Amino acid sequence: MTDIDVPEAPEPKKRLSRRELERRRMMLRSVGAGVTLIALSLLGYFPILKKLFDRLRPPGALLEREFLAACIKCGQCVQVCPVQAIKLADGDEGFGLGTPFIDPRQQACDFSCDAVQCVLACPTGALTHSISRKEEVRMGTARLARPDACLAMKGQGFKGLARGDLFQGLHRYTEVDRWKPLRVADHPYDLEVCDLCVRECPIPGAISLQPMSGDPADRRRMPVVASSCVGCGACEMMCPADPSAIVIDPKVLRERVA
Repeated sequence: MTDIDVPEAPEPKKRLSRRELERRRMMLRSVGAGVTLIALSLLGYFPILKKLFDRLRPPGALLEREFLAACIKCGQCVQVCPVQAIKLADGDEGFGLGTPFIDPRQQACDFSCDAVQCVLACPTGALTHSISRKEEVRMGTARLARPDACLAMKGQGFKGLARGDLFQGLHRYTEVDRWKPLRVADHPYDLEVCDLCVRECPIPGAISLQPMSGDPADRRRMPVVASSCVGCGACEMMCPADPSAIVIDPKVLRERVA
């Protein structure tokens, strides 16, 4: 008879001691905690690195990175804003959570308020009146984003309420009351050629309407933004086109491409 090789039975696996099992569990927990920490960090940086949430900051805001480092999210600027234009960012903003911003379409900054109260209220200098910087209170720059929707570009007038009777926005009509912001919905217009962006701008000369041809009968006018524009958003809020023909590019966008 031929000898048949019988395979040897595998050796039984060595059972780990309780101490070794605990050591492995602790190692897995450490790795898991490290991965979680990295993921959370990336989630915080992601909106900043990708610039997914370009916010219009209140007047006097530092450059975005400096602003995020200096702002303690106390909400003092929110409390003192006379028109409640300043809001606090939600949880989808990464490290920007809780930082102040302005949505000018809903409520423009009341840039003609006395002494820019949000800057005075800021306890950390995230909003500053520093005279060492030329553009310390510039929030952004107005831009004609939708020329085809602009009534002035069409040579058309405007009659009625700029944003309808349900709009809750406030504006300081100096010819009515210099000290008290009034509801936009309570102020009707009757304009031969729409000039709301120019008419309601709080900075004289920041926006002007320029003729589009040499024909005196041509009523078409193009809004032109000057360097004195501070980006308060009054033009975007008051524009009767929907969505607005003119928008505010936040200061952070200019810094990115500079």
